[in-house]
Amino acid sequence: MITGDHVLTAKAIAKQLGVLPPNGKVMDGPTLSRLSVDELEEVVDDVYVFARVSPEHKLKIVKALQRRGHIVAMTGDGVNDAPAIKAADIGVAMGQSGTDVAKEAAALVLLDDNFATIQAAIQEGRNIYENIRKFIRYLLASNVGDFSHVVCDAAGSPASACADPNFMGEPCDRWASGDGARN
Repeated sequence: MITGDHVLTAKAIAKQLGVLPPNGKVMDGPTLSRLSVDELEEVVDDVYVFARVSPEHKLKIVKALQRRGHIVAMTGDGVNDAPAIKAADIGVAMGQSGTDVAKEAAALVLLDDNFATIQAAIQEGRNIYENIRKFIRYLLASNVGDFSHVVCDAAGSPASACADPNFMGEPCDRWASGDGARN
């Protein structure tokens, strides 16, 4: 959680949201100012809440997280959030309360300003992705027999070599069902 709020306010909100565990680390803006991006990169995974941060700090945190290999989503509503929103992998702006600058910098604008919408959209996206994977697996498995005949014909093999109905049937059936492939 990254906020410009006071450290005590940020801690209280983070605890209510379940973001901050009992002994979770909180870092404030002045401490963050003393760290280079390289130094921040070493500790960024251990910090749950960043409080009293400036726009420069937000950008620094986004870059440090990305350098650690994280996919970073940044939400914001003001002009001061725009650089970090733009630098994030997924920038999200508030549609009702957000400034035009934040909306322009964002890849996604929440029309209802409700964070629950983000969670629902992520879940829907994961469901769509999984359905596409299942469909592709089905298509590949159901057409591999036809493909094997084309390969046999192109290679000049006799038709009888590819005529066995179980030639690829069972392995492909297992693969399509997910039993024979990694999920």
